[in-house]
Amino acid sequence: MVASESLVAQAPRVEAPVKWPVVLAVVLTAVLEVLDSTIVNVALPHLQAAFGIAADQTTWILTSYIVAAIVVMPLTGLFARWLGKRRLITISIVGFTVFSALCGIAENIEMMVVCRLGQGLFGAFLIPLSQSTLMNAFPRDRRGQAMAMFGLGVIVAPILGPTLGAVLTEHFSWRAVFYVNVPIAAFALMMISGELQREETQKVAIDWTGLILMVLAIGCLQFVLDQGETRDWLESRVIQVFVTVAALSAVLFVVRGWRLDTNIIDFKLLRDRSFASANLAMIGFGLALYGTIAMLPLFVQGLLGYPVLDAGYLFVPRGIAAAFSMVITGSVLIKRFDPRLLVATGLLLNGAGSLALSWLNLDAGFWQLAPPGAISGLGMGLFSSRCRRSRFKISVLSGRTRASGIYSVMRSLGSSVGIAVVGWQLVSSTQRHWHDLAGHVTLFNPAVHDYLRPFGVGPTSSKGAEIVAAQVASQAQMLAFQDVFLITGIAAFIMLPLVFVMQKPHASSGSVVAH
Repeated sequence: MVASESLVAQAPRVEAPVKWPVVLAVVLTAVLEVLDSTIVNVALPHLQAAFGIAADQTTWILTSYIVAAIVVMPLTGLFARWLGKRRLITISIVGFTVFSALCGIAENIEMMVVCRLGQGLFGAFLIPLSQSTLMNAFPRDRRGQAMAMFGLGVIVAPILGPTLGAVLTEHFSWRAVFYVNVPIAAFALMMISGELQREETQKVAIDWTGLILMVLAIGCLQFVLDQGETRDWLESRVIQVFVTVAALSAVLFVVRGWRLDTNIIDFKLLRDRSFASANLAMIGFGLALYGTIAMLPLFVQGLLGYPVLDAGYLFVPRGIAAAFSMVITGSVLIKRFDPRLLVATGLLLNGAGSLALSWLNLDAGFWQLAPPGAISGLGMGLFSSRCRRSRFKISVLSGRTRASGIYSVMRSLGSSVGIAVVGWQLVSSTQRHWHDLAGHVTLFNPAVHDYLRPFGVGPTSSKGAEIVAAQVASQAQMLAFQDVFLITGIAAFIMLPLVFVMQKPHASSGSVVAH
């Protein structure tokens, strides 16, 4: 009897084969979602010209997509139980595709922002759903491989998004940046159809009060960040009202939902200090990453005069470095070093890359711009690989999908706030530096005469005044971009203390921290 039991125990387990059509489909959909947060960046100057809008208004095209995703991501688990994962992922892909096509035919900024909101609302479900579906498609002992594939896609895609956007804009039109989603999403939908099992739907209670409080907090915060500079910040009664509503809504949402089981965000997961620290660090990391990616195209195209393709190619070294870093981290470094050290190194490298950009000037060429991007890319791979790994445990294993939603929200919140903050900083710093520099441009300053002498004009002539004004504007904007890159670097460094709050993981930990 004992011998037969031993034979049974030693019999090899028969694992279900990997569902490769599902794997391909969900990785594609996840890549599409994160890709669309940056693919439009290099096309922003073209959109600005097409819609006749100011430079600061172009950030609405970026932030509207991200804000919509922030609001919807925490609802993924609820909708998955209500509709079933198969139905929800199908609806999400179809909705994302439709709004992508509508973005492509937009004729004004209002329609573009509305359609980007629609993209964000439907696309928000794709990251958490893709990850949980991918985990189920692999046998248990190969889920590390599944996470590596997923992580590589969602980290490299937003970095190389501007490069793809540049190619499409150069050879076709800015509208192709949105149209490219349609065939890819249709292919993913075809691959996934019939492969996912139907699930029993459940009756769910939606916490409408919590949802309204969360929408008010995030929406009002984004309005303040987007409109604060234009409306003179707290000097404006409108900004005062929105700041008050955002603060009160956020406090009520957290206080009310901390012990509420039906809350939109499951705060019980944040009681694990490693998971909570990783999420907070992700906010600063998102600010540094997406703030830099949003500003670089404006810097090299608008100020340095780079063609759109050259601007896109600047992101290739960053993407290659991030991919290399993720592979090395997952296969070698994670086995030899304390994961907290890897996270800290990732933050340091990412911040160092941004600081290197802050030292550039108007003569910067490709080989001055590319290395800082590669340094940041190495840091992104280290940071993201480790924060996604299973060894930063979650005490509630059944909360994997909800954890994925929380983690994605923090990444998106950091990117949204980052884009808004650096956009505001660029405008305000440009004005400040312009006034400082213009104060030194006088008829009695010999430097002005020396600068104009090669042009054969004097400061009192209209041509001379035009040349000096253009130079002052360029220098003021250059100094403003230096300030912006300095802020993104500091944002990464500020997150370093959170690494020491994280617990040292144990090899036996089998929990999952989702992206």
